[in-house]
Amino acid sequence: MGSPCEIQLYARDHTSAQGIAQQAIADANRLEQRYSRYRPDSILSGINQVAAHGGSIQVDDETASLLNYAHACYLQSDGLFDITSGLLRQAWNFKANRLPEQGHIEQLLQRIGWHKVHWDAPTISFQPGMELDLGGIVKEYAADRLATLCWNAGAHHGFINLGGDIRVIGAHPDGSPWRIGVKHPRQQNPEAIHTLELLSGGIASSGDYERCFTLNGIRYGHILNPKTGWPVQHMAAVTVVADLCVLAGSAATIGMLKQDAGPAWLAALGLRHLWVDIHGQEGGTL
Repeated sequence: MGSPCEIQLYARDHTSAQGIAQQAIADANRLEQRYSRYRPDSILSGINQVAAHGGSIQVDDETASLLNYAHACYLQSDGLFDITSGLLRQAWNFKANRLPEQGHIEQLLQRIGWHKVHWDAPTISFQPGMELDLGGIVKEYAADRLATLCWNAGAHHGFINLGGDIRVIGAHPDGSPWRIGVKHPRQQNPEAIHTLELLSGGIASSGDYERCFTLNGIRYGHILNPKTGWPVQHMAAVTVVADLCVLAGSAATIGMLKQDAGPAWLAALGLRHLWVDIHGQEGGTL
């Protein structure tokens, strides 16, 4: 998953807990093998090989469900949550500490846009030069799947943490909630600015602090607007709590992409949330 992952479980005994955890780990590895853009043998890489030539390909049911969800996010975000926008990483190198050429961005934007894709399940068709990146969905989807797998296997207390995307399986055996801290996106203080207590559901955060650089006093983060090709600037971080981790994750990312309209959009969504803007102002319902 490209990040530290953690499973905490209560079970009848250590052997049971270990067996259930191994099932969950195996499914996480399965999803990474299917949808990693870094693996040339992944399903996603196969799709992108077809997309590069402007072809069509049929996908399996699991992939179709992810594409259906991506389509819903695209509509809900007015086109800002766009799984075709991964091409922009060709312009943005966040280790180089330099801005890309605008001409390069404009060339890439011509090949970006979910509306340019024809999705009629199970067949997806592309214009030449396009590609998909499911990185904004699969890790959160995996957290939900693993939590369900553990529950069905008999572990009804615990949580899954995939690089900060968290899904609670169930409360502690005594009924007490899990305490989850949310750090400030700018302050170096290790203490959390908010601590949540969750008995169930998922929590995910999105921000400009994981992959970024600062130039002339301006921070450029890895969350890119697919319409302009440039990083979002208004929000520093958004955290959302929802019944499903995949919903929390996509809502947090859309909140970032909405920029100054993010607070109103998050409020209208009705999910518990916290936002911090680049000026340090905070808001939300946590």
